[in-house]
Amino acid sequence: MPVEVSKSDVAWSYLGHHVHCVSSSPEDAAIPTSKNKKPALLLVHGFGASTDHWRHNIPVLCRTHEVHALDLLGFGKSSKPGELSYGGPLWRDQVVAYVKDRIGRPTVLVGNSLGGYAALAAGSALGPNAAGVVLLNAAGYFSEERPSPKGFWSKTRRLLGGGFLRDPLIQRIIFENLRQPGTIRRTLNQVYIDRTNVDDYLVESIRQPSLDSGAFRVFRSVFDPGGPQGQPLDELFAKLQSPVLLLWGNRDPWMNAPGKRATFLKYAPENTTEVVLEAGHCPHDEVPDQVNTELLNWMSTQFLNTCV
Repeated sequence: MPVEVSKSDVAWSYLGHHVHCVSSSPEDAAIPTSKNKKPALLLVHGFGASTDHWRHNIPVLCRTHEVHALDLLGFGKSSKPGELSYGGPLWRDQVVAYVKDRIGRPTVLVGNSLGGYAALAAGSALGPNAAGVVLLNAAGYFSEERPSPKGFWSKTRRLLGGGFLRDPLIQRIIFENLRQPGTIRRTLNQVYIDRTNVDDYLVESIRQPSLDSGAFRVFRSVFDPGGPQGQPLDELFAKLQSPVLLLWGNRDPWMNAPGKRATFLKYAPENTTEVVLEAGHCPHDEVPDQVNTELLNWMSTQFLNTCV
């Protein structure tokens, strides 16, 4: 099911490029910001996904909070210009700019996979304007690990071989295969434990953006071993001033969640809450009722004096 929003969005751009974004608010969102003290929510999707991946979250979360979601540049319905260096620094700065330009008050940043890295990086840069950070199987690496330029999908590069991935013809063949509906569905079936929500709508929401003229250039940039890495997760946690909620799909075959959890807890701030769910890489879409409940419960305790 597509996301239903309560109002039309004004067009927004970053670095001169169109960014697709949606927002939805409770009825009392018309109250002036100075009186409406609840923190806003900004949802950031993972690699290859878009705002559509929050289809089961926005309609619930917006009953009590102002909710925003955006398509990172290079993904979804946002622009896919070929001249950008796609990676953590770009998406961090895009999220920071959105919070400042479109929301204008403390915001809880929620991110899955690659979007988790962007949310944490943006949260560490926003200082007090980051009310909280919620990570759902976040991508990224720690200083103690071997640097992995593009986090979780570096495994793909190793399996295919770096030399092969530098060949434009091989890149095109891989890209054409990855954007086939059957391949998309098989990939989703690998990372969803409960496959109920691996439906035609989800497959098409991933396939359609891959048909855009700039999609192949984005793919080549993202998989470039020399692309921008971004900071290690431990450095980002060290600068973060806000509370953290770790929501783990504990059966994620991509992230090795059981092994990653201990490292995340080692470096996360003291005011960190961890919740483990029986799900795969995308718990917000696989078990959305559980994620919505845990997120709202966490917010009600963290922001007891403002969530009224």
